[in-house]
Amino acid sequence: MVHRQSDRLDASFAALSDATRRGVLEQLGRADASITELAEKFHMTLTGMKKHVGVLERAGLVATEKVGRVRTCRLGSSRLQAETAWIEGYRQLWGARFDELDEIIEELKRKENVDERKNGQ
Repeated sequence: MVHRQSDRLDASFAALSDATRRGVLEQLGRADASITELAEKFHMTLTGMKKHVGVLERAGLVATEKVGRVRTCRLGSSRLQAETAWIEGYRQLWGARFDELDEIIEELKRKENVDERKNGQ
């Protein structure tokens, strides 16, 4: 189960690492579109856009449906819940570590002030 989760996160983050693919997701967030429409919007070849859509589809971020000669793309069912949860876990971990660091710094400042008062007398 953990390995599957890791594979899914790897695929999602790899898909999201490309600016064009992030742009495709933004576009599909506004409206479904054919691969041809996406290729035109991003000034790319149809083959290039098919490759980008394939990466997004394998990651579960985009779903496609072929009707006749037109392949329509829409946002996938993933909704990035697992990715958001993973990021949130690390955000909380780092937040706690920074809070602990703040406490150590404040304690060091207090000790420094006490030492200065002792040495100043």
